[in-house]
Amino acid sequence: MTTAPNDTLQFMGTRRSHPPKTLLRPGPDRDELARLLELAARVPDHGKLEPWRFVVLDREALDRLAPVLAQAAAATGADEAAVEKARSAFDSPLIVAVVSSPVDSPRIPEWEQVLSAGAVCLSLLNAALAAGYGACWLTGPAAQPDFARAHLGLGPHERIAGLIHIGTRGPKDIPDRPRPDVAARTVFL
Repeated sequence: MTTAPNDTLQFMGTRRSHPPKTLLRPGPDRDELARLLELAARVPDHGKLEPWRFVVLDREALDRLAPVLAQAAAATGADEAAVEKARSAFDSPLIVAVVSSPVDSPRIPEWEQVLSAGAVCLSLLNAALAAGYGACWLTGPAAQPDFARAHLGLGPHERIAGLIHIGTRGPKDIPDRPRPDVAARTVFL
């Protein structure tokens, strides 16, 4: 067996998401974010199609869009608590929308391209965590196609693969959640 650096395995064995309500300002600046996005883009990409892209929502954009998202939730008949939850989904210091943007390809099926966009989400999440930020991968009402097309600039063939919330870690440690019983979910043939 080849060995990875112990710190990499240690990180993977202890990494955990930080809920957006625990994230504080500041988030990464533009240079830091550019580096995180470069790292996130180092994912499997059969055919080198780059079937994804980024939409960065800085604090100004989030402040502008939060009431719009709340109105969209209210228009669906959501109760007051759900409307407030939708509005508060944009309280994070920074959110990067990872957009799944499949490319017409006779060789690479769309589902593989969508998986590549999902890999970008996890890579961005892990890059932010490894850089010392708190981060979380969510979707929610802002990822709904109608909202995303109207307010995040998505095309008709695109979907939000994930909204990656990034900010400074809060002062409290986040307790770990129960992890899967991997042995119960594994078969050997």
